[in-house]
Amino acid sequence: MTNLAKGRKIKQTAQKIQPILYGIFRLVILLAISYIIIYPLLYMVSSALKTASAFQDPSVLWIPKVFTGENFKKAMEAMNFKESLYSTLKFEMISALIETATCAVTAYGLARFKFPGKKLLMLMLILLIMVPSQMIIVPMTINFSQLDFLGILKLIGGIIGKELRPNILDTAACFYLPSLLSVGLRSGICIFIYHQFFAGLPKELEEAAWIDGSAPPRTFLQIALPSSSVAIITVLVLSCVWHWNDYYLAVMYTSDNFPLAVSLASLPQRLSLIGIWPGDIRNTLGVMAGCVLFVIPILVAYLFLQRLFVKSIDRVGITG
Repeated sequence: MTNLAKGRKIKQTAQKIQPILYGIFRLVILLAISYIIIYPLLYMVSSALKTASAFQDPSVLWIPKVFTGENFKKAMEAMNFKESLYSTLKFEMISALIETATCAVTAYGLARFKFPGKKLLMLMLILLIMVPSQMIIVPMTINFSQLDFLGILKLIGGIIGKELRPNILDTAACFYLPSLLSVGLRSGICIFIYHQFFAGLPKELEEAAWIDGSAPPRTFLQIALPSSSVAIITVLVLSCVWHWNDYYLAVMYTSDNFPLAVSLASLPQRLSLIGIWPGDIRNTLGVMAGCVLFVIPILVAYLFLQRLFVKSIDRVGITG
């Protein structure tokens, strides 16, 4: 065999081996990343199912010899789980649904219509995304304690000598109102996702509907909205996750009937009220159980929607 033939054979062998080596390398990287991401969840579940003695036993690593549900019972009792879950659904999840709907309307107007001040509104959209809620929480809380629009109620109240500005703190209205006006929790990102999708829709579809006599609201409801299912799923999943995890706004707007995120954050102190003090192993196990209870509902929902969500992320072009 000549040197040329040997060289060709080596090259052909290398070309066959290269994809296999690349596949093995990619699999190892993905397994390592998956382990880093899944490890905390596996550790929480394993710890929540252990007794205090099993948790301190060095021979018990992942699977306890005896499973117990006592940690979950204590966590649910300390968190007032049913009441907190109801508050989360009432305050946060309904706000997420409202935000998903109103942001679609706002984004459609910005993407499809030309009007004076559009560039200014787009600048405000960028600011809505960039400015953290901590910077505006004080004026928002004050405004919600004396709700007014452009000082109209204050002016009328001064004329008639009566306070007309209602206090909507500790009510669902302080969660619903920002979502209704498309300035709720991370509404800027939701509007941006919708805007990118609507901007890519063929204008010929809407022009054909206008020729047939459809007004813009009907065109939005019957043409644009049915075509934007991928964007709706993306915004719905993201908005629900953000609202489910919301702690900061919930603790600022409410003084009782806290959502799950607030109850979970104060779980070590809540466990001390039922005789399980911080520093006790049972307190740690109760916190682990509380974390599992908090994660399970949103995780189960994502498992059902993950295929649609991944396709939606690919279609709307979100990266990074």
